[in-house]
Amino acid sequence: MSTSDLEELLAEPTWSVESLLPPKTPAADAPSISTNQLHHLLRLSALPLPKTAEEEKQMLDTLSAQLHFVGEIQQVDTAGVKPLRAIRDETETAELEQTITLDTLKEAIAKEKVIGKHYKRIQRDATPVDARDVENWDVLGSAQRRVGRYFVVESERPQE
Repeated sequence: MSTSDLEELLAEPTWSVESLLPPKTPAADAPSISTNQLHHLLRLSALPLPKTAEEEKQMLDTLSAQLHFVGEIQQVDTAGVKPLRAIRDETETAELEQTITLDTLKEAIAKEKVIGKHYKRIQRDATPVDARDVENWDVLGSAQRRVGRYFVVESERPQE
């Protein structure tokens, strides 16, 4: 795939969050939430009941919108997608990088000093870190593969 093809592909979004929101006029088959159901949910959640009819209507509308959103998300086809265990890199290499050993902690331990004569405490170096380098960080600098101004993420799916 060439750079221009990729830029053209990524120039326009393929979907929008607005597509997950309920329509302005509710569909006839949309599930409705009764006032009793709302009050029951509020009691279960230890939340206060609405003070006015207007506040109650607003809560019902919000709950309906949230149920519509969840229903739309549930319709996404996830066949063949491995369940997500955590929001982090779960490859073997990442697991090895995240394993904490004594060697990993040597730098942190070297910054500690014991203070006190009778009641000894560990004091850690609390020197502020200079964040200017972080602000000028080149995001794509560590990317193994790039196409134009985008980085490429390898997928485990076979290429077609």
